[in-house]
Formats: sequence, structure tokens, C-alpha cells
Amino acid sequence: MADLAGEYLTTKELADLLRIKERKVYDLAASGDIPCTRALGKLLFQRSAIDVWLSRHGSGDAGTPAVFPSVFLGSHDPLLEWALRESGSGIATFFDGSLDGLDRFESAEGIATGLHVFDSGTGEWNVPSIEKRFAGKPVALVEWAARERGLIVAAGNPKKISAVDDLNGHKVVPRQPEAGSQVLLNHLLAEAGLNETSVTFTHAARTETDAALAVLEGQADAAFGLPSLAKQYRLEFVPVMRERFDLLVWRSEWFEGPFQKFFAFFQSRAFSEKANTMDGYDASNLGRVHFNGK
Repeated sequence: MADLAGEYLTTKELADLLRIKERKVYDLAASGDIPCTRALGKLLFQRSAIDVWLSRHGSGDAGTPAVFPSVFLGSHDPLLEWALRESGSGIATFFDGSLDGLDRFESAEGIATGLHVFDSGTGEWNVPSIEKRFAGKPVALVEWAARERGLIVAAGNPKKISAVDDLNGHKVVPRQPEAGSQVLLNHLLAEAGLNETSVTFTHAARTETDAALAVLEGQADAAFGLPSLAKQYRLEFVPVMRERFDLLVWRSEWFEGPFQKFFAFFQSRAFSEKANTMDGYDASNLGRVHFNGK
């Protein structure tokens, strides 16, 4: 087994190495300016990552995390998951919701994160969630796709569910609280005059696929999901709204091999055919920049 004690530095050890106060180390970690790992509530700093960080900062690249795990974070999207795998980019995935992805991305736990977070105050997607948080950070928010979102119900729609209002008294499969779709569903329920006691939430599904499967298996009457999955499992789909799914990327990683290979795949015939066969997707604005950190 590797000598973890020798491979990782504690906050105090790193503060001593850099000859700064421990509080400054915590600040650097919280802002994503230094690569770190959280384990059992403690911050740990990999020696090799700190060495690279120091070398890059010594050449004037201050303020940017130096080492990023080759991981895609954030919200689960079936087309995105397929493209990452089929592109041969070698990028791993950790999809656990838009808000979780933003937290992990800010902590430099991945090279990019997917999100679809609706801001009820402005009616905008994603930008209000990141513009203050990532102002001054070397990041870019680019569009992935516009997606239809609505209610997935059983084949034949036996419960006659035709709108969010009709969820009153029914079993609904939720997503985890960190998921953008759950944030949006809560907003739509409130707009319809419903609350958490108006519907019976079942066990939370952590992916779009699991949400559709819960309906297929009879665990819930409805899920707030995507038409492509309703079609895949021969379920009914009731459209509710159109949303925008974006990718937040560290600018330095955009030009590295894994992300370049992934992005080049979008020009392939295979990607075009797959996107065209998935109901409810519009990838015509893929790559459009919606936010560019300074």
C-alpha cells in the first residue's frame, strides 16, 4: 500500500512549506486556487500536485488551480455521458447534480461540470448561478444543448397527468436536492400552488435514467425527466418546458488533449446521428459562450 502520509500534506505542513498562515491555505483551497482533496472533513494536498502548482505559479500563472483530475462533474445528461465515452477522451465522470458539480468544480475536483440551473428571479439559465461565484476565475460557460423537459408517466398515461398541477396526490420520483431538475421541479410545484405535502415523493433517483426506470417499474406515477428516456423505455411524455444545459470548463483544460478530443468528436457523423435520434435535444448552438471569466 502506498505511503499516504508521505504522499499528502496537511494544512499545517503546507503552510509551513509555503511560509504562510494556515488561514491563508484554507482561503486558497476554498477559492480553488490550489489543488486539494477533502477526506473525512480534512483538507489534504498531494505533494506532486503542489510541486506542479508551485512551478506554474513561479512562471506567472497566478490565481489558477494547477492540477485538475480528468473528471467531468455535475448533472447527468444521457447524450453527454454517451459522447464522453464514445469520443475516447479518457475523461471519467462523476455526475451527482448541478449544484454538487459546481461545488466540486470550484474545489478543482474536475476539468468541467454540466449544469441546468434555473434562476426564478431572472428567468435565466445557469449564468446567475456562476457569474458572482466565478467572477475573476479563468472559466468559460458554453452551451451543450437545449432540452425538452416534462413529466414521464406510464404507458397510456393511466393517471391522466397532463400538467404539473395534476401531480397533486400522486407519487413522484424526485432527484437529489443538488440536481438542477429538482430545483426546477420545486419551483414549478410552488407556481402550481403545490408543496411537498401535495405529492408523495418516493426514493430519490440520482440520474435521469434512474428516474425513468422508477416510473417503468411502477415505483412512481411520474418523474420530471427527458423525452429521450421516455421513448427508450416506451413510456409517455408530457412536455412542460425547454431548458438549457451548459458546460462550465476551466479555460486551461479546454486546450488539453482529453477535452480537445472530446470536443472534436462533436464534428463527427456519429455524434450528429446520435443527437438527431434523441428526442427533445437541440444541439444547434453547441459551443456558444454564455459566460467568460476574466
